[in-house]
Amino acid sequence: MNYMDKMRLPVGIENFEEIHTDNYYYVDKTSMIRDLIYRRGKVNLFTRPRRFGKSLNMSMLKEFFEIGSDPQLFDGLHIASETQLCREYMGKFPVISVSLKDVNGTDYKTARSLICSVIGEEALRFYDILINSKKLNEIEKDRYRQLITIDYENRESFLMPDTVLMGSLKLLSMLLEKHYDSKVIILIDEYDVPLAKANEKQYYSEMVLLIRNMFDRALKTNNSLYFAVLTGCLRVSKESIFTGLNNPTVFSITDEDCDSYFGFTDNEMREMLAYYNLEDKHEAIREWYDGYRFGDTDVYCPWDVVNYVNKLLVNRELTPQDYWSNTSSNDIVKHFIEKVGDGLSKTEIEDLIAGETVMKEIHEDLTYDRLYDSADNIWSVLFTTGYLTQRGTSDGRVYQLAIPNMEIRNLFKNQIMDMFKESVSKDGETLLAFCNALAAGNARETERLFTEYLGRTISIRDTFARKPTKENFYHGILLGILGFKSGWYVKSNRESGNGYSDIFIKVEDKDIGIIIEIKYAEKEDLTAACENALRQIDMRNYTEEFHQAGVVTVLKYGIACFRKKCRVLVEKENN
Repeated sequence: MNYMDKMRLPVGIENFEEIHTDNYYYVDKTSMIRDLIYRRGKVNLFTRPRRFGKSLNMSMLKEFFEIGSDPQLFDGLHIASETQLCREYMGKFPVISVSLKDVNGTDYKTARSLICSVIGEEALRFYDILINSKKLNEIEKDRYRQLITIDYENRESFLMPDTVLMGSLKLLSMLLEKHYDSKVIILIDEYDVPLAKANEKQYYSEMVLLIRNMFDRALKTNNSLYFAVLTGCLRVSKESIFTGLNNPTVFSITDEDCDSYFGFTDNEMREMLAYYNLEDKHEAIREWYDGYRFGDTDVYCPWDVVNYVNKLLVNRELTPQDYWSNTSSNDIVKHFIEKVGDGLSKTEIEDLIAGETVMKEIHEDLTYDRLYDSADNIWSVLFTTGYLTQRGTSDGRVYQLAIPNMEIRNLFKNQIMDMFKESVSKDGETLLAFCNALAAGNARETERLFTEYLGRTISIRDTFARKPTKENFYHGILLGILGFKSGWYVKSNRESGNGYSDIFIKVEDKDIGIIIEIKYAEKEDLTAACENALRQIDMRNYTEEFHQAGVVTVLKYGIACFRKKCRVLVEKENN
Protein backbone atom coordinates (compact mmCIF):
# COMPACT_ATOMS: atom_id res chain seq x y z
CA MET A 1 0.00 0.00 0.00
CA ASN A 2 1.22 3.48 -0.91
CA TYR A 3 1.20 5.84 2.08
CA MET A 4 2.82 8.76 0.28
CA ASP A 5 -0.52 10.61 0.13
CA LYS A 6 -1.14 10.18 3.87
CA MET A 7 -0.19 12.58 6.65
CA ARG A 8 3.07 11.73 8.38
CA LEU A 9 3.05 10.51 11.96
CA PRO A 10 4.58 12.95 14.48
CA VAL A 11 7.25 10.69 15.97
CA GLY A 12 9.06 12.70 18.65
CA ILE A 13 7.36 15.99 17.67
CA GLU A 14 5.92 17.94 20.60
CA ASN A 15 5.40 21.31 18.94
CA PHE A 16 1.73 22.00 18.18
CA GLU A 17 2.47 24.58 15.49
CA GLU A 18 4.90 22.28 13.69
CA ILE A 19 2.41 19.42 13.63
CA HIS A 20 -0.22 21.57 11.94
CA THR A 21 1.96 23.56 9.56
CA ASP A 22 3.94 20.51 8.39
CA ASN A 23 0.87 18.30 7.85
CA TYR A 24 1.35 15.67 10.56
CA TYR A 25 -1.44 13.42 11.80
CA TYR A 26 -2.97 14.91 14.96
CA VAL A 27 -5.28 13.33 17.52
CA ASP A 28 -7.48 16.26 18.51
CA LYS A 29 -7.12 17.08 22.21
CA THR A 30 -8.14 20.73 21.97
CA SER A 31 -11.29 20.20 24.06
CA MET A 32 -8.85 20.21 26.97
CA ILE A 33 -8.67 24.00 26.54
CA ARG A 34 -12.39 24.35 27.20
CA ASP A 35 -12.32 22.07 30.24
CA LEU A 36 -9.26 23.81 31.65
CA ILE A 37 -10.90 27.24 31.36
CA TYR A 38 -14.09 26.08 33.07
CA ARG A 39 -12.49 23.94 35.80
CA ARG A 40 -9.17 25.60 36.44
CA GLY A 41 -7.78 26.96 39.66
CA LYS A 42 -5.08 29.58 40.06
CA VAL A 43 -2.41 26.88 39.84
CA ASN A 44 -3.22 23.64 37.97
CA LEU A 45 -1.11 20.48 38.05
CA PHE A 46 -1.53 17.62 35.57
CA THR A 47 0.30 14.42 36.53
CA ARG A 48 0.76 11.67 33.96
CA PRO A 49 3.46 9.10 33.12
CA ARG A 50 6.18 10.07 30.66
CA ARG A 51 5.43 9.97 26.93
CA PHE A 52 1.68 10.53 27.31
CA GLY A 53 1.45 13.83 25.45
CA LYS A 54 2.04 16.32 28.26
CA SER A 55 4.51 18.46 26.30
CA LEU A 56 2.36 18.55 23.16
CA ASN A 57 -0.66 19.64 25.18
CA MET A 58 1.38 22.39 26.84
CA SER A 59 2.49 23.57 23.40
CA MET A 60 -1.19 23.56 22.36
CA LEU A 61 -2.12 25.74 25.35
CA LYS A 62 0.64 28.21 24.50
CA GLU A 63 -0.48 28.51 20.88
CA PHE A 64 -4.09 29.05 21.91
CA PHE A 65 -3.70 31.64 24.66
CA GLU A 66 -0.64 33.62 23.56
CA ILE A 67 -0.94 37.09 22.07
CA GLY A 68 0.16 37.01 18.44
CA SER A 69 -0.46 33.28 17.90
CA ASP A 70 -2.05 32.03 14.68
CA PRO A 71 -5.77 31.25 15.12
CA GLN A 72 -5.77 29.24 11.89
CA LEU A 73 -3.83 26.50 13.70
CA PHE A 74 -7.12 25.56 15.35
CA ASP A 75 -9.31 25.56 12.24
CA GLY A 76 -11.36 22.39 12.07
CA LEU A 77 -10.44 21.28 15.58
CA HIS A 78 -12.89 20.72 18.43
CA ILE A 79 -12.12 23.99 20.22
CA ALA A 80 -13.00 26.01 17.10
CA SER A 81 -16.68 25.18 17.63
CA GLU A 82 -16.54 27.03 20.98
CA THR A 83 -16.86 30.41 19.27
CA GLN A 84 -17.64 32.52 22.34
CA LEU A 85 -14.81 30.97 24.31
CA CYS A 86 -12.38 31.55 21.43
CA ARG A 87 -13.40 35.20 21.22
CA GLU A 88 -12.72 35.68 24.93
CA TYR A 89 -9.51 33.68 25.33
CA MET A 90 -7.74 32.93 22.07
CA GLY A 91 -4.65 35.10 21.61
CA LYS A 92 -5.51 37.31 24.59
CA PHE A 93 -2.67 36.69 27.07
CA PRO A 94 1.10 36.94 27.37
CA VAL A 95 2.35 33.40 28.00
CA ILE A 96 5.55 32.30 29.72
CA SER A 97 6.26 28.71 28.65
CA VAL A 98 9.23 26.74 30.01
CA SER A 99 10.12 23.07 30.04
CA LEU A 100 12.36 21.57 32.70
CA LYS A 101 12.56 18.13 31.06
CA ASP A 102 16.19 18.59 29.98
CA VAL A 103 17.49 19.76 33.37
CA ASN A 104 19.64 16.70 33.89
CA GLY A 105 22.77 17.84 35.71
CA THR A 106 25.32 15.52 37.26
CA ASP A 107 25.74 18.08 40.06
CA TYR A 108 23.84 21.06 41.43
CA LYS A 109 26.01 23.64 39.67
CA THR A 110 25.32 22.09 36.26
CA ALA A 111 21.61 21.67 36.94
CA ARG A 112 21.30 25.26 38.14
CA SER A 113 23.08 26.48 35.01
CA LEU A 114 20.63 24.51 32.87
CA ILE A 115 17.69 26.13 34.65
CA CYS A 116 19.26 29.54 34.05
CA SER A 117 19.43 28.66 30.36
CA VAL A 118 15.77 27.61 30.27
CA ILE A 119 14.66 30.86 31.92
CA GLY A 120 17.08 33.00 29.91
CA GLU A 121 16.01 31.55 26.56
CA GLU A 122 12.35 32.15 27.37
CA ALA A 123 13.09 35.72 28.51
CA LEU A 124 15.00 36.35 25.26
CA ARG A 125 11.86 35.46 23.32
CA PHE A 126 10.43 38.81 24.45
CA TYR A 127 13.60 40.87 23.83
CA ASP A 128 12.35 43.16 21.07
CA ILE A 129 9.06 43.69 22.86
CA LEU A 130 10.39 44.53 26.31
CA ILE A 131 13.59 46.40 25.41
CA ASN A 132 11.62 48.68 23.09
CA SER A 133 8.55 48.95 25.29
CA LYS A 134 7.39 52.51 25.95
CA LYS A 135 5.51 51.29 29.02
CA LEU A 136 8.61 50.08 30.89
CA ASN A 137 11.00 52.50 32.56
CA GLU A 138 14.78 52.11 32.43
CA ILE A 139 14.99 50.48 35.84
CA GLU A 140 12.52 47.81 34.73
CA LYS A 141 14.48 47.28 31.52
CA ASP A 142 17.66 46.91 33.57
CA ARG A 143 15.94 44.28 35.69
CA TYR A 144 14.93 42.51 32.48
CA ARG A 145 18.56 42.55 31.33
CA GLN A 146 19.45 40.58 34.46
CA LEU A 147 17.47 37.67 33.00
CA ILE A 148 19.36 37.64 29.71
CA THR A 149 22.93 38.46 30.80
CA ILE A 150 25.42 36.07 29.22
CA ASP A 151 28.46 34.83 31.17
CA TYR A 152 30.93 35.06 28.29
CA GLU A 153 34.00 34.56 30.48
CA ASN A 154 33.01 31.18 31.91
CA ARG A 155 30.81 30.15 28.98
CA GLU A 156 28.04 29.20 31.39
CA SER A 157 25.29 30.66 29.25
CA PHE A 158 23.04 32.92 31.33
CA LEU A 159 24.43 34.52 34.46
CA MET A 160 21.88 34.93 37.26
CA PRO A 161 22.52 35.30 40.99
CA ASP A 162 20.22 33.21 43.19
CA THR A 163 18.01 36.16 44.01
CA VAL A 164 17.46 36.85 40.31
CA LEU A 165 16.93 33.21 39.34
CA MET A 166 14.48 32.54 42.17
CA GLY A 167 12.43 35.58 41.21
CA SER A 168 12.89 35.24 37.45
CA LEU A 169 9.43 33.92 36.49
CA LYS A 170 7.71 36.46 38.71
CA LEU A 171 9.81 39.32 37.32
CA LEU A 172 9.19 38.31 33.71
CA SER A 173 5.46 38.07 34.30
CA MET A 174 5.38 41.52 35.97
CA LEU A 175 7.16 43.08 32.99
CA LEU A 176 4.87 41.36 30.49
CA GLU A 177 1.76 42.42 32.40
CA LYS A 178 2.89 46.03 32.41
CA HIS A 179 3.66 46.03 28.70
CA TYR A 180 0.51 44.22 27.54
CA ASP A 181 -1.80 45.46 30.31
CA SER A 182 -2.89 41.86 30.75
CA LYS A 183 -2.21 39.26 33.37
CA VAL A 184 0.09 36.39 32.41
CA ILE A 185 -0.35 32.64 31.96
CA ILE A 186 2.64 30.55 33.12
CA LEU A 187 3.21 27.05 31.70
CA ILE A 188 5.84 24.81 33.33
CA ASP A 189 6.30 21.45 31.63
CA GLU A 190 7.86 18.49 33.48
CA TYR A 191 8.28 20.53 36.64
CA ASP A 192 9.58 17.57 38.66
CA VAL A 193 12.40 16.37 36.37
CA PRO A 194 15.05 18.51 38.15
CA LEU A 195 13.95 16.98 41.46
CA ALA A 196 14.14 13.43 40.12
CA LYS A 197 17.62 13.98 38.70
CA ALA A 198 18.79 15.76 41.85
CA ASN A 199 17.67 12.81 43.94
CA GLU A 200 19.59 10.41 41.69
CA LYS A 201 22.77 12.52 41.87
CA GLN A 202 22.63 13.39 45.59
CA TYR A 203 21.92 17.15 45.51
CA TYR A 204 18.19 16.95 46.26
CA SER A 205 18.02 19.39 49.18
CA GLU A 206 19.71 22.16 47.18
CA MET A 207 17.37 21.66 44.22
CA VAL A 208 14.27 21.56 46.40
CA LEU A 209 15.23 24.91 47.91
CA LEU A 210 15.73 26.46 44.47
CA ILE A 211 12.49 25.12 42.96
CA ARG A 212 10.49 25.97 46.07
CA ASN A 213 11.67 29.58 46.01
CA MET A 214 11.03 29.94 42.27
CA PHE A 215 7.52 28.51 42.56
CA ASP A 216 6.70 30.45 45.72
CA ARG A 217 7.44 33.74 43.98
CA ALA A 218 5.93 32.85 40.60
CA LEU A 219 2.81 31.00 41.72
CA LYS A 220 1.93 32.36 45.15
CA THR A 221 2.98 35.98 45.61
CA ASN A 222 2.57 37.00 41.98
CA ASN A 223 -0.15 39.57 41.32
CA SER A 224 0.62 39.41 37.59
CA LEU A 225 -0.44 35.76 37.33
CA TYR A 226 -3.73 34.94 35.62
CA PHE A 227 -3.29 31.20 36.05
CA ALA A 228 -0.54 28.58 35.79
CA VAL A 229 -0.40 25.05 34.42
CA LEU A 230 2.26 22.54 35.47
CA THR A 231 2.82 19.01 34.26
CA GLY A 232 4.90 16.23 35.76
CA CYS A 233 5.01 12.54 36.59
CA LEU A 234 4.55 12.87 40.35
CA ARG A 235 2.42 15.04 42.55
CA VAL A 236 5.29 16.10 44.76
CA SER A 237 4.22 16.60 48.36
CA LYS A 238 2.97 20.08 49.20
CA GLU A 239 5.39 20.19 52.11
CA SER A 240 8.29 19.75 49.69
CA ILE A 241 7.96 22.48 47.03
CA PHE A 242 4.40 23.79 47.14
CA THR A 243 4.66 25.17 50.67
CA GLY A 244 2.34 28.10 51.08
CA LEU A 245 0.34 27.55 47.89
CA ASN A 246 -3.42 27.51 48.38
CA ASN A 247 -4.08 23.91 47.37
CA PRO A 248 -3.27 23.75 43.65
CA THR A 249 -5.95 22.15 41.49
CA VAL A 250 -4.61 18.70 40.71
CA PHE A 251 -5.68 16.62 37.70
CA SER A 252 -4.03 13.27 38.51
CA ILE A 253 -4.38 9.84 36.94
CA THR A 254 -7.18 9.06 39.41
CA ASP A 255 -9.28 12.14 38.58
CA GLU A 256 -12.08 12.05 36.02
CA ASP A 257 -11.58 15.73 35.09
CA CYS A 258 -9.65 15.93 31.80
CA ASP A 259 -9.04 12.16 31.96
CA SER A 260 -9.08 11.56 28.19
CA TYR A 261 -6.70 14.33 27.13
CA PHE A 262 -3.46 12.42 27.75
CA GLY A 263 -3.16 9.20 25.78
CA PHE A 264 -5.35 7.86 22.96
CA THR A 265 -8.84 6.49 23.58
CA ASP A 266 -9.96 3.36 21.74
CA ASN A 267 -12.07 5.41 19.33
CA GLU A 268 -9.11 7.66 18.55
CA MET A 269 -6.98 4.58 18.02
CA ARG A 270 -9.48 3.03 15.62
CA GLU A 271 -9.74 6.27 13.64
CA MET A 272 -5.97 6.35 13.21
CA LEU A 273 -5.79 2.73 12.09
CA ALA A 274 -8.65 3.29 9.62
CA TYR A 275 -6.87 6.32 8.16
CA TYR A 276 -3.73 4.24 7.53
CA ASN A 277 -5.68 1.10 6.47
CA LEU A 278 -4.31 -0.88 9.41
CA GLU A 279 -7.58 -1.95 11.05
CA ASP A 280 -6.37 -5.54 11.30
CA LYS A 281 -3.62 -4.44 13.73
CA HIS A 282 -6.06 -3.21 16.39
CA GLU A 283 -5.99 -6.31 18.60
CA ALA A 284 -2.18 -6.54 18.67
CA ILE A 285 -1.89 -2.83 19.51
CA ARG A 286 -4.55 -3.17 22.20
CA GLU A 287 -2.70 -6.08 23.88
CA TRP A 288 0.66 -4.31 23.81
CA TYR A 289 -0.06 -0.62 24.34
CA ASP A 290 -3.56 -0.22 25.85
CA GLY A 291 -4.64 -0.92 29.42
CA TYR A 292 -3.89 2.37 31.18
CA ARG A 293 -6.80 3.79 33.15
CA PHE A 294 -6.86 7.51 33.88
CA GLY A 295 -9.89 8.60 35.88
CA ASP A 296 -12.80 6.85 34.17
CA THR A 297 -11.13 6.42 30.77
CA ASP A 298 -9.04 3.61 29.30
CA VAL A 299 -6.20 4.91 27.12
CA TYR A 300 -3.31 3.74 24.96
CA CYS A 301 0.23 5.04 25.35
CA PRO A 302 0.54 7.52 22.44
CA TRP A 303 4.33 7.19 22.20
CA ASP A 304 4.04 3.45 21.59
CA VAL A 305 1.17 3.76 19.14
CA VAL A 306 2.71 6.49 16.98
CA ASN A 307 6.07 4.68 16.83
CA TYR A 308 4.57 1.28 16.03
CA VAL A 309 2.08 2.52 13.43
CA ASN A 310 4.87 4.50 11.79
CA LYS A 311 6.94 1.30 11.53
CA LEU A 312 3.96 -0.64 10.18
CA LEU A 313 3.76 1.73 7.23
CA VAL A 314 7.14 0.35 6.14
CA ASN A 315 6.75 -3.26 7.29
CA ARG A 316 3.15 -4.36 7.73
CA GLU A 317 4.22 -7.70 9.24
CA LEU A 318 6.29 -6.15 12.04
CA THR A 319 5.38 -7.51 15.47
CA PRO A 320 4.85 -5.04 18.36
CA GLN A 321 8.06 -3.69 19.88
CA ASP A 322 9.07 -2.03 23.16
CA TYR A 323 9.07 1.75 22.70
CA TRP A 324 7.90 3.37 25.96
CA SER A 325 10.00 1.13 28.18
CA ASN A 326 13.14 2.00 26.22
CA THR A 327 12.85 5.74 27.01
CA SER A 328 14.03 5.37 30.62
CA SER A 329 16.34 3.27 32.78
CA ASN A 330 13.30 1.72 34.53
CA ASP A 331 15.27 1.59 37.78
CA ILE A 332 12.02 1.80 39.75
CA VAL A 333 11.15 -1.78 38.70
CA LYS A 334 14.52 -3.01 39.95
CA HIS A 335 14.04 -1.21 43.27
CA PHE A 336 10.59 -2.78 43.49
CA ILE A 337 11.79 -6.34 42.97
CA GLU A 338 14.65 -5.78 45.42
CA LYS A 339 12.01 -5.18 48.11
CA VAL A 340 10.98 -8.87 48.06
CA GLY A 341 11.17 -9.98 51.67
CA ASP A 342 11.18 -6.39 52.90
CA GLY A 343 7.49 -5.50 52.77
CA LEU A 344 6.90 -7.18 49.41
CA SER A 345 6.16 -10.84 48.71
CA LYS A 346 7.11 -12.89 45.66
CA THR A 347 3.47 -13.91 45.37
CA GLU A 348 2.39 -10.32 44.78
CA ILE A 349 4.79 -9.88 41.87
CA GLU A 350 3.88 -13.29 40.49
CA ASP A 351 0.18 -12.39 40.64
CA LEU A 352 0.80 -9.14 38.75
CA ILE A 353 2.77 -10.84 35.99
CA ALA A 354 0.05 -13.50 35.74
CA GLY A 355 -2.40 -10.74 34.83
CA GLU A 356 -4.08 -10.58 38.22
CA THR A 357 -4.65 -7.58 40.50
CA VAL A 358 -3.17 -6.65 43.87
CA MET A 359 -4.97 -4.39 46.35
CA LYS A 360 -2.79 -1.58 47.68
CA GLU A 361 -3.18 1.79 49.37
CA ILE A 362 -1.82 4.54 47.13
CA HIS A 363 -0.22 7.79 48.28
CA GLU A 364 -0.12 10.34 45.47
CA ASP A 365 1.71 12.97 47.54
CA LEU A 366 5.34 11.89 47.61
CA THR A 367 8.82 13.36 47.74
CA TYR A 368 11.62 12.09 45.54
CA ASP A 369 14.01 11.56 48.43
CA ARG A 370 11.56 9.10 50.02
CA LEU A 371 10.50 7.11 46.96
CA TYR A 372 12.36 3.94 47.86
CA ASP A 373 12.06 4.11 51.64
CA SER A 374 9.38 1.44 51.76
CA ALA A 375 7.54 -1.03 49.57
CA ASP A 376 4.37 1.03 50.12
CA ASN A 377 6.01 4.08 48.56
CA ILE A 378 7.26 2.06 45.60
CA TRP A 379 3.75 0.71 44.91
CA SER A 380 2.59 4.34 44.72
CA VAL A 381 5.43 5.36 42.40
CA LEU A 382 4.82 2.41 40.06
CA PHE A 383 1.18 3.45 39.87
CA THR A 384 1.75 7.15 39.24
CA THR A 385 4.51 6.60 36.67
CA GLY A 386 2.61 4.09 34.52
CA TYR A 387 4.21 0.76 35.40
CA LEU A 388 0.97 -0.23 37.11
CA THR A 389 -2.57 0.95 36.52
CA GLN A 390 -5.95 0.65 38.23
CA ARG A 391 -8.74 -1.83 37.58
CA GLY A 392 -12.33 -1.57 38.74
CA THR A 393 -13.24 1.08 41.30
CA SER A 394 -11.22 2.35 44.22
CA ASP A 395 -12.11 2.16 47.89
CA GLY A 396 -10.82 5.46 49.16
CA ARG A 397 -7.08 5.33 48.62
CA VAL A 398 -7.06 1.55 48.06
CA TYR A 399 -6.81 0.51 44.43
CA GLN A 400 -6.79 -2.74 42.47
CA LEU A 401 -3.43 -2.53 40.73
CA ALA A 402 -2.45 -4.40 37.58
CA ILE A 403 0.25 -4.38 34.92
CA PRO A 404 -1.38 -2.52 32.01
CA ASN A 405 -0.20 -4.44 28.95
CA MET A 406 2.26 -6.80 27.30
CA GLU A 407 5.02 -4.22 26.90
CA ILE A 408 5.15 -3.47 30.62
CA ARG A 409 4.74 -7.14 31.52
CA ASN A 410 7.81 -7.91 29.40
CA LEU A 411 9.71 -5.15 31.17
CA PHE A 412 9.02 -6.81 34.54
CA LYS A 413 9.98 -10.22 33.15
CA ASN A 414 13.24 -8.93 31.72
CA GLN A 415 14.16 -7.21 34.98
CA ILE A 416 13.45 -10.38 36.94
CA MET A 417 15.65 -12.37 34.57
CA ASP A 418 18.48 -9.83 34.74
CA MET A 419 18.44 -9.93 38.53
CA PHE A 420 18.38 -13.74 38.49
CA LYS A 421 21.45 -13.82 36.26
CA GLU A 422 23.19 -11.44 38.61
CA SER A 423 22.53 -13.75 41.55
CA VAL A 424 23.74 -16.80 39.58
CA SER A 425 27.02 -15.07 38.77
CA LYS A 426 27.69 -14.52 42.46
CA ASP A 427 27.21 -18.18 43.43
CA GLY A 428 29.98 -20.07 41.67
CA GLU A 429 29.67 -23.13 43.90
CA THR A 430 26.08 -23.94 42.93
CA LEU A 431 26.80 -23.14 39.29
CA LEU A 432 29.70 -25.61 39.23
CA ALA A 433 27.65 -28.31 40.93
CA PHE A 434 24.77 -27.88 38.48
CA CYS A 435 27.00 -28.02 35.39
CA ASN A 436 28.91 -31.04 36.73
CA ALA A 437 25.65 -32.89 37.29
CA LEU A 438 24.41 -31.96 33.81
CA ALA A 439 27.63 -33.15 32.12
CA ALA A 440 27.63 -36.39 34.14
CA GLY A 441 24.09 -37.31 33.10
CA ASN A 442 22.96 -37.14 36.74
CA ALA A 443 19.25 -36.37 36.28
CA ARG A 444 18.37 -36.49 39.99
CA GLU A 445 21.05 -33.96 41.03
CA THR A 446 20.30 -31.75 38.01
CA GLU A 447 16.64 -31.77 39.03
CA ARG A 448 17.42 -30.93 42.65
CA LEU A 449 19.68 -28.00 41.79
CA PHE A 450 17.40 -26.61 39.09
CA THR A 451 14.48 -26.73 41.53
CA GLU A 452 16.67 -24.81 43.97
CA TYR A 453 17.31 -22.17 41.30
CA LEU A 454 13.58 -21.91 40.57
CA GLY A 455 12.92 -21.35 44.26
CA ARG A 456 15.22 -18.33 44.26
CA THR A 457 13.53 -16.43 41.47
CA ILE A 458 10.07 -15.03 40.86
CA SER A 459 7.89 -17.36 38.83
CA ILE A 460 6.43 -16.14 35.56
CA ARG A 461 3.02 -17.78 35.42
CA ASP A 462 1.38 -15.63 32.79
CA THR A 463 -2.26 -16.73 32.83
CA PHE A 464 -2.90 -15.30 29.37
CA ALA A 465 0.25 -16.59 27.69
CA ARG A 466 0.32 -19.49 25.29
CA LYS A 467 2.18 -22.61 26.38
CA PRO A 468 5.35 -21.86 24.33
CA THR A 469 5.55 -18.45 25.97
CA LYS A 470 5.44 -20.06 29.42
CA GLU A 471 8.22 -22.44 28.37
CA ASN A 472 10.31 -19.41 27.39
CA PHE A 473 10.61 -18.43 31.05
CA TYR A 474 12.23 -21.73 32.03
CA HIS A 475 14.29 -21.66 28.86
CA GLY A 476 15.57 -18.24 29.96
CA ILE A 477 16.38 -19.49 33.46
CA LEU A 478 18.49 -22.34 32.07
CA LEU A 479 20.29 -20.05 29.66
CA GLY A 480 20.87 -17.61 32.49
CA ILE A 481 22.64 -20.34 34.45
CA LEU A 482 24.60 -21.84 31.55
CA GLY A 483 25.71 -18.44 30.26
CA PHE A 484 28.23 -18.20 33.10
CA LYS A 485 29.86 -21.59 32.48
CA SER A 486 33.22 -20.99 30.85
CA GLY A 487 34.51 -23.56 28.37
CA TRP A 488 31.02 -24.63 27.26
CA TYR A 489 29.57 -23.78 23.87
CA VAL A 490 25.90 -23.01 24.52
CA LYS A 491 23.43 -22.26 21.75
CA SER A 492 19.74 -21.47 22.10
CA ASN A 493 17.22 -22.76 19.53
CA ARG A 494 20.03 -24.01 17.32
CA GLU A 495 18.93 -25.46 13.96
CA SER A 496 19.75 -29.14 13.90
CA GLY A 497 18.32 -32.06 11.96
CA ASN A 498 14.60 -31.63 11.29
CA GLY A 499 13.94 -28.76 13.68
CA TYR A 500 15.22 -26.69 16.56
CA SER A 501 16.38 -27.94 19.91
CA ASP A 502 15.73 -25.66 22.88
CA ILE A 503 19.32 -25.70 24.08
CA PHE A 504 22.42 -27.19 22.41
CA ILE A 505 25.62 -27.59 24.50
CA LYS A 506 29.05 -28.81 23.51
CA VAL A 507 31.46 -29.61 26.36
CA GLU A 508 34.55 -29.49 24.23
CA ASP A 509 37.22 -30.66 26.68
CA LYS A 510 35.20 -33.81 27.51
CA ASP A 511 33.79 -34.55 24.02
CA ILE A 512 30.26 -34.42 25.39
CA GLY A 513 27.18 -33.07 23.60
CA ILE A 514 24.01 -32.11 25.47
CA ILE A 515 20.55 -31.53 24.01
CA ILE A 516 17.88 -30.04 26.27
CA GLU A 517 14.19 -29.89 25.42
CA ILE A 518 11.98 -27.94 27.86
CA LYS A 519 8.25 -28.48 28.35
CA TYR A 520 5.64 -26.72 30.44
CA ALA A 521 3.46 -29.31 32.21
CA GLU A 522 -0.02 -27.83 31.85
CA LYS A 523 -1.72 -30.36 34.17
CA GLU A 524 1.29 -30.80 36.43
CA ASP A 525 2.07 -34.22 34.87
CA LEU A 526 5.82 -33.63 34.92
CA THR A 527 6.96 -37.16 34.04
CA ALA A 528 4.73 -37.38 30.97
CA ALA A 529 5.97 -33.97 29.79
CA CYS A 530 9.60 -35.11 30.17
CA GLU A 531 8.92 -38.26 28.16
CA ASN A 532 7.26 -36.17 25.47
CA ALA A 533 10.36 -33.95 25.32
CA LEU A 534 12.66 -36.96 24.86
CA ARG A 535 10.43 -38.34 22.09
CA GLN A 536 10.60 -34.97 20.33
CA ILE A 537 14.41 -35.03 20.43
CA ASP A 538 14.43 -38.43 18.71
CA MET A 539 11.61 -37.74 16.24
CA ARG A 540 13.16 -34.49 15.05
CA ASN A 541 16.69 -35.85 15.06
CA TYR A 542 18.14 -33.03 17.17
CA THR A 543 21.33 -35.04 17.84
CA GLU A 544 22.29 -35.26 14.16
CA GLU A 545 24.93 -32.52 14.33
CA PHE A 546 26.70 -34.22 17.22
CA HIS A 547 26.77 -37.54 15.35
CA GLN A 548 28.16 -35.89 12.21
CA ALA A 549 30.88 -34.24 14.28
CA GLY A 550 31.83 -37.56 15.89
CA VAL A 551 30.99 -36.48 19.45
CA VAL A 552 31.53 -39.53 21.68
CA THR A 553 28.83 -39.00 24.32
CA VAL A 554 25.44 -37.36 23.70
CA LEU A 555 23.11 -36.63 26.60
CA LYS A 556 19.45 -36.00 25.79
CA TYR A 557 17.55 -34.16 28.52
CA GLY A 558 13.80 -33.78 28.84
CA ILE A 559 13.01 -31.12 31.44
CA ALA A 560 9.42 -30.38 32.48
CA CYS A 561 8.35 -27.48 34.69
CA PHE A 562 5.23 -26.32 36.47
CA ARG A 563 5.58 -23.13 38.49
CA LYS A 564 8.47 -23.87 40.90
CA LYS A 565 8.48 -27.64 40.34
CA CYS A 566 10.54 -29.49 37.78
CA ARG A 567 11.32 -33.03 36.63
CA VAL A 568 14.42 -34.10 34.72
CA LEU A 569 14.88 -37.26 32.64
CA VAL A 570 17.99 -38.13 30.66
CA GLU A 571 18.96 -40.61 27.97
CA LYS A 572 22.54 -41.30 26.96
CA GLU A 573 23.94 -42.19 23.54
CA ASN A 574 27.51 -43.36 22.89
CA ASN A 575 29.05 -43.23 19.41
